[in-house]
Amino acid sequence: MTPLHQRMLEDMQLRHFSPQTQRSYIHYVTQFAYYYGKSPTLLGLEDIRQYQLYLMEDRKLSPQSVNCFVSAAKFLYTVTLEMPWTSEHFIRPKMPERLPVILSPAEVKEFFAHIGLLKHRVILMVCYGAGLRISEAVSLRVADIDSKRMVLRVQQGKGGRDRETVLSPRLLWLLRYYYRCYRPKEWLFPTSRPGCHIDPETVRQVCRDACRLAGWTKQVTPHTLRHSFASHLLDDGADIRVLQALLGHKRIDTTAHYTAVSHQKIASTVSPLDKLAGAASAKGKGQTKAKAKLNSTHNA
Repeated sequence: MTPLHQRMLEDMQLRHFSPQTQRSYIHYVTQFAYYYGKSPTLLGLEDIRQYQLYLMEDRKLSPQSVNCFVSAAKFLYTVTLEMPWTSEHFIRPKMPERLPVILSPAEVKEFFAHIGLLKHRVILMVCYGAGLRISEAVSLRVADIDSKRMVLRVQQGKGGRDRETVLSPRLLWLLRYYYRCYRPKEWLFPTSRPGCHIDPETVRQVCRDACRLAGWTKQVTPHTLRHSFASHLLDDGADIRVLQALLGHKRIDTTAHYTAVSHQKIASTVSPLDKLAGAASAKGKGQTKAKAKLNSTHNA
C-alpha cells in the first residue's frame, strides 16, 4: 500500500465513509493511475478530463459509473492532496432520469413464491415490508427488532444516520419464525463465517434467479422492493412526510420522486379521450330520444 493510498483511506475513515464507498473510491483512483502509469500526484485536471472521455467513449461506462470516478478524483485531489480546486473543475455527465421498476402487490407475492431459501425470502420481505435498502437489511442485528414498540431500528444507514421504520405484525411473525429456525446470535442474517453477515450481492443474485424462475424479463433487485414499498404506501394514502422518515431520506424532494410513479393513481386517472367518448355517447342518446319524441308527436 502506497503512502498516498494509506492517506486517502485515513481521510475517508475520518469522515465515516462506508466501507463500500472506501473500496469504490480506491478502485477508481487505482484504475486512473494505472491508465497513465503514473502516481495521481503527477496528474492534473486535463488528465482527469481525458480519462473521463476514455471511460465514456472507449469503455462505454454509464454516466453513473463515470460520476463515481469523478467523486473519487474530487476527494483525492481536494481533500487528500489539498488542491485548491472547486466543484466546477470536475465535470459530471448528466444522469438520465428513469422511472424505477415498481411491482404490483400480486407481482410481489409471485416474486416471493420463487425464492426457495427461508433466509433469503425473509431478507427480501424485510426490504419490502419495512422499506429497507439491502445494505441496511443484511446489517440488521437481533437487537434491532423492537417488538414492544413495533419498529425496526436501522443503525447507521445511508449518510451515517440512525432511524426507525415500521415493523408490521406479519413481518414480526415471520421474523420470529425465522429466529426459531436459525437461532441467530448477533447478526440477524449471519453467514457461516463467524462475525459476518450475508453479502448484499448474494441477495441480488437471489433476485436474478427468482426473476428467471418466474419467466420475467424485467429486472428486479432488492431496491425494487424498496421502491414498491414506497409506491404502495402512497397508493394507500400515506403522508409523504411519514414516508420520508420511513425511507430515511434527508431531502423531501427525494421522496417526492415516488409520487411520479404511483401506478394506481396513474391507472385510475380518467383520460380526456374517455370523457370525449362519454360526451359523444350522451349526445347520441339525446339525439335518439329527440327523434323518438318527434316521431311520437307526428304519429299522434
